[in-house]
Amino acid sequence: MIITDRNTLSVLLIGSTHYIEMAPGQEAAIYYRTADEAHMALPDGTRRVGRWRITETGYQVDWTDGPSAGWQLDAEPGRIGYVDAGGVERGRVSRIVPGDAAALAA
Repeated sequence: MIITDRNTLSVLLIGSTHYIEMAPGQEAAIYYRTADEAHMALPDGTRRVGRWRITETGYQVDWTDGPSAGWQLDAEPGRIGYVDAGGVERGRVSRIVPGDAAALAA
């Protein structure tokens, strides 16, 4: 089920770090610091800072000096997937931790 409810997305994202398994042994971390600021570390060590906002179908992230993309969270019992604008799952949430658990905003 794609989560489109603004309140639910706000609770899941704002103030939390999401760890996303991109491939076996490769994990990205995204910290949604506020309702419009995000920080990310990719498995290759690339770090990004950007702006994000909730949309009617999910949310949009615009990384500074990087890509912009629309995303959706696809939730089923026991799993949450990160789905791109084309409907393709690009990763699965391995855990959600309150706060800046990966020190991405430091």
